[in-house]
Amino acid sequence: MESNKMISRHEEGRLPAMAPLANPYVPFQLENPLKYEPRKALVRGTLFPGLDLPFMGMVNQQEQPVTPSTELQTLAFMIQELALYLDTHPEDKEALELYQTYQKMLHKGMMEYGEDRPLNHKLPTKGDRYRWLDDPWPWEYAANKED
Repeated sequence: MESNKMISRHEEGRLPAMAPLANPYVPFQLENPLKYEPRKALVRGTLFPGLDLPFMGMVNQQEQPVTPSTELQTLAFMIQELALYLDTHPEDKEALELYQTYQKMLHKGMMEYGEDRPLNHKLPTKGDRYRWLDDPWPWEYAANKED
């Protein structure tokens, strides 16, 4: 009896033999597509208006506060979006130049902003002390708004 319960538990969560699968659709982008400005891209979740397909028509309109932390987050997002685009459009020189520009801006910003606090676990030390748990954390808006 116990072995039957074990068998039925293992069978839970399996698809029937002829189960239909979801078919996702992502439009293929043409060369040099329109782009949102960086802060709007972060809020909308995509750099490209042509890929901005809100779920059930819900659109995020909230603005991010302008802090060094959100500026770094925005740059990192732009780099990721451009990297994904360049995966399918490696010959787009304008996108590559923009990607490289954002890489430099992010590196500079991380060096300046991260001088006083660790931004990630890659460099959480200064001297002989582990500082990752020191306040303020990068996402603590109230503590970072004066920066």
